[in-house]
Amino acid sequence: MIQPLMGVKVLDFSTLLPGPMCTLILAEAGADVIKLERAAGDEMRSYVPRFGDDSVNFVLLNRGKRSVCMNLKDGGDREQVLALVKDVDVLVEQFRPGVMQRLGLDYETLAQVNPRLIYCSITAYGQYGPKALKASHDLNFQAETGMLALSADAGGAPIVPPTLTGDLAAGAYPAVINILLALRQRDLDGTGRHLDISMTDNLFTLMYWGLGNGWSGGQWPRPGKELVTGGSARYAVYRTSDQRYLSAAPLEDRFWTTFLTLIGASSLAGESDEAVIQAEVARIIASQPASYWMQRFEGHDVCVSEIVNLEQAVQDAHFQVRGLFDREVTNNSGSSMPALPVPVCTSFRSTQSNVAAPALGEHTSEILGAITGENTR
Repeated sequence: MIQPLMGVKVLDFSTLLPGPMCTLILAEAGADVIKLERAAGDEMRSYVPRFGDDSVNFVLLNRGKRSVCMNLKDGGDREQVLALVKDVDVLVEQFRPGVMQRLGLDYETLAQVNPRLIYCSITAYGQYGPKALKASHDLNFQAETGMLALSADAGGAPIVPPTLTGDLAAGAYPAVINILLALRQRDLDGTGRHLDISMTDNLFTLMYWGLGNGWSGGQWPRPGKELVTGGSARYAVYRTSDQRYLSAAPLEDRFWTTFLTLIGASSLAGESDEAVIQAEVARIIASQPASYWMQRFEGHDVCVSEIVNLEQAVQDAHFQVRGLFDREVTNNSGSSMPALPVPVCTSFRSTQSNVAAPALGEHTSEILGAITGENTR
């Protein structure tokens, strides 16, 4: 099949999560991703749990890529990088600002070698600003943008989030979007460009409603007090009598009316005290087991789901029917496991169902031999 990114060559300098997730998505859409690694390899190769010689994290994130080992501080290897750059469309890196410049591999230098190069830099705080060189991780990104403060437990203490929202939703995904936009722009004007992807910048987009409330009326959101932060009975988690939990989100009036009718609390429709409503709904839900309520709500539009764990979720018949976990990734020992689902429509992805993650330096000879005309390594 012809995939949308077939013929697009990507040189990936990134490690760990945001950059590798970005280039995984590009690879799944047909791009040829060359993962450039130091002799010790991407740090994520050493993580646990293991899946063959590498960590399961590395195997999931690097399916379908090719690995080349190089020492970026070595003059000879740097020259080979420059030779590779002549023939690539996209470069992805996530070093702190200034690192690639010190290596002689910054955008200005490489654009002279390849004016059509799309150079994507993924960083915590962007290429400039007072925090540009600060060391941070996802938990810090969320803390500094106000996101973490919106997630608090009953005592008011922020809860460590279970997903790396900054790395993924504010890093990898915006990088993919802007790379695709840059490829389209290059179709129009023939030139490449430098993309400055700041994960902290992009987290603010996800809190559009809170920004809107604050800017329009000075009503800055409070943890546990707003519509989607625990301040409404229409968007809440309720415990059942068997110590399970339901997520209830009957926000619209038509859903809310049906919900109240089914739990036998239609009288609450006229109640204005939110605390009274929440307490009464919680009391009613706590009177029966989760199975009772799920049977009660079956066939009705009430936006209620039972909270399940990840193991239960992947076994859900809906996701099985959709083939979400049908593809496989193979490690360098030949063992396979389900591949990581990525947000690329099936019509854009290869029909090959089992694809390997690369061993460290597995393609060095192949790739460097192609640019030098001989098998150099």
